[in-house]
Amino acid sequence: MRNFRELAIWSKSHSFTLKIYSVTQLFPKEETFGLISQMRRSASSVPTNIAEGAGRNSNPDFKRFLIMASGSSSELEYQLILSKDLKYLSEDVFKELEKDVIQIRKMIYSFIKNIPPD
Repeated sequence: MRNFRELAIWSKSHSFTLKIYSVTQLFPKEETFGLISQMRRSASSVPTNIAEGAGRNSNPDFKRFLIMASGSSSELEYQLILSKDLKYLSEDVFKELEKDVIQIRKMIYSFIKNIPPD
């Protein structure tokens, strides 16, 4: 069992989730149960899956949860694009968040490659 709090991918994705919560506070109220909720769930799913996978007793299980975390990051990347196209995010904020989510996904893939099989 690993301590997820010591993992750079968890720390980065947790900080990113806090950014998403902050940014979505500025979205229109009619998106509260739509895009805001979806983005927050996608964002929090990344560190949640990393934490859950770290608590598993096998490397294959951990990899499976990391793959789910990566999928959530891809989902969130699309939601960022949609938010920008709907003019809920400025181009500058979008580019910063897009860069972050892509970096997190790359970190996850790199981490997966370095986990030895059981």
